[in-house]
Amino acid sequence: MKASKKFFVLFISVITVVLVTGCAEGFSSKTAKNGFKQQKVVYHINDINKAFGALRNVKNHLNALGDKNAKIIVVTHSSGAFSLVDGSQDKRGRSFESAVQTLSGRGVKFEICANTIRGKKIDKSRINLNAQVVPSGVARIIDLEQKGYLYIKP
Repeated sequence: MKASKKFFVLFISVITVVLVTGCAEGFSSKTAKNGFKQQKVVYHINDINKAFGALRNVKNHLNALGDKNAKIIVVTHSSGAFSLVDGSQDKRGRSFESAVQTLSGRGVKFEICANTIRGKKIDKSRINLNAQVVPSGVARIIDLEQKGYLYIKP
């Protein structure tokens, strides 16, 4: 193989590694707290009765990495969207406003599906102020995965 062809193959290999490791979008692979690498993660919540545990997972995730070393987006749809509706409770009577507020203050982004809002007739005035409405929760999850976010379904 000619030297120029070897260089081209090496160049393409390096570019592929950089893209696959998620270094795109300005988030590096620097070492974070406890030896972990910085992480971009999407948490998927589609069941209100699993939302409390999922938010606890997010808190523990941040505690392990440090707030500046994690980009976390929580995407909700179906009954999980009610975790972002003020006054909603799971079957054990637990509400979510405090956890959402605390995690939002630590940099976590929260998103709620517009299809679910319409389908379940959610009063928009009750949607938590920390939540952003997205057209489709499922489509948003795929979008984030395509942008290098790792998927977690608690």
